[in-house]
Amino acid sequence: MNDHAPRRVAVLGSTGSIGRQALEVIKANRDVLSVVALVAGTDEDTLTSQARAFGVTRFGLGSGAAEEIAQLDDVDVVLNAVVGAAGLRASIAALEAGKVLALANKESLVAGGEICTQAAARGGGSIVPVDSEHAALFQCLSVQGSPVVSLVLTASGGPFRTRGDVANVTVEEALAHPTWSMGPKITVDSATLMNKGLEVIEAHHLFGFAYDDIDVVVHPQSVVHAAVRCADGTMVMQAAPPDMRLPIQAALTWPFPAAGVTSTIDLAEIGQLTFEPVEGSRFPSLALAYEAGRVGGSMPAVLNAANEEAVKAFLAERIGFADIPRIVADVMEAHDVTDVPSLEAVESADRVARQQTRRIIEQRVGVTS
Repeated sequence: MNDHAPRRVAVLGSTGSIGRQALEVIKANRDVLSVVALVAGTDEDTLTSQARAFGVTRFGLGSGAAEEIAQLDDVDVVLNAVVGAAGLRASIAALEAGKVLALANKESLVAGGEICTQAAARGGGSIVPVDSEHAALFQCLSVQGSPVVSLVLTASGGPFRTRGDVANVTVEEALAHPTWSMGPKITVDSATLMNKGLEVIEAHHLFGFAYDDIDVVVHPQSVVHAAVRCADGTMVMQAAPPDMRLPIQAALTWPFPAAGVTSTIDLAEIGQLTFEPVEGSRFPSLALAYEAGRVGGSMPAVLNAANEEAVKAFLAERIGFADIPRIVADVMEAHDVTDVPSLEAVESADRVARQQTRRIIEQRVGVTS
């Protein structure tokens, strides 16, 4: 890769956890990577500081800026780290413009997987996953020998893996993830295991496996990120430190490898790697995600929208932690599923689901807006 000019990167969601780590990766790989554009949600001060530090003259706020910058002619790779369904339009724009889409916005594929696939076919763009689990699957699938028959995603189990009663969980407790450092929304999703459910839907679209052939196991050490089962009875696993800079760098430099940004794992120091089944009664959000994926159509978009609104309400201390999956289930049950052949159809399902979720939340807390 050093024989080529630096790859020009646009970072969407640059002020968030993934965006900040992406800038660290770019800074450490200036010979092969160059940041040429930045987009943030609302944090204008941090965005301006980032632009000044990297000498970037094109930067902006909001989803409109993200969609515009994703199509720039002098951008090679678009890192989409926008939080939530707001990142879908930027993903489509990047794929239609023929870019490499380094995708950290899993909601793009959850809510609009078919639409993103169609956009890539039209424009010649390609998706390289940034999520640690999907990056691991991407690597496993590239090195396996015998045909792969199923995929395995690992989950840390979050802070409540062994806690029985979650009725009185506080926001502070939900944000205390045992192994990963992430933004508040994804950290709560990791605590409910909704994040893993969204990743199952994402894996379905990325790799084309049926939902019955995508499994989830709890792995508290967060060292093995994914595995593939092969037809000959063997299994290929990918292991790495729980450091998001690794999959970010892999996506930004793909298909050319770059030097590591952290040391490799020491198996002797770790001592033990353990795996457990997911307790469905403890993590109902995972089952809801499988259900939404199997139903298909507009249901995954509804799942995602309802979850985003419920998590927002929990972080604002308007509802309890255990209310999150209950509210999502209520919204899904009330939804009339439709096909989603267009972006407008996805956005319509998203909008209606959010309205329904807010109504349910208002009824539960006894207030009106």
